[in-house]
Amino acid sequence: MLEPLLSQLNSMRVVLASSSKQRASLLSSTKLKFEIVASSYEENLDPTQHTFSDFVEKTALGKLNDVLEKLKDDQRKPDIIIGSDTMVAHNGRMYGKPKTRDEAIQCISDLTRSGLPNSVYTGVVIWYKNKIHKFTEVSTVYMAKLTEEEVIAYVDTGEPMGKAGGYGIQGIASTFVTRIEGDFNNVIGLPLCRLAFTLKKIVNEN
Repeated sequence: MLEPLLSQLNSMRVVLASSSKQRASLLSSTKLKFEIVASSYEENLDPTQHTFSDFVEKTALGKLNDVLEKLKDDQRKPDIIIGSDTMVAHNGRMYGKPKTRDEAIQCISDLTRSGLPNSVYTGVVIWYKNKIHKFTEVSTVYMAKLTEEEVIAYVDTGEPMGKAGGYGIQGIASTFVTRIEGDFNNVIGLPLCRLAFTLKKIVNEN
């Protein structure tokens, strides 16, 4: 809930450093006025060298810094830039966006056939008045066991491609998610509750 700060925020230039349609849709639901500037940041961090939280926060910061550089010569500078990155962890392993059909099949097989839940990590980084504020939100997702035929059928819908962990919880994947602990929006890609709280905190303090 961004009220009663929303009128103040909507007088600012707010930028979402993401090309994700899901994140844009979520942020739009808050009635916050913002523009989208896609990042060209190469997501090439070595997951074995980072904790899950560090990985998503550093990737989100990379996206934000890339967009900040793109906008540095604009006549009207941005007031707030929001960067975000999401990945899934399961059984000690990190899962990003599958690049091929085979990767997606392996990913969904791993997540649905072990009986163990997966954890969705979203790192959010906010630039405001030349200061960086960051946090990670974690949600736990429990899934029903799928047969090999069901896994392949799901992957062949095309939904897993371009999504962390290879599933879209707001889509077909909702039919095999049994329960969630934590912020549902975080699983989609943007933890709105904590984002709103953080925006209010940093704007009111400065």
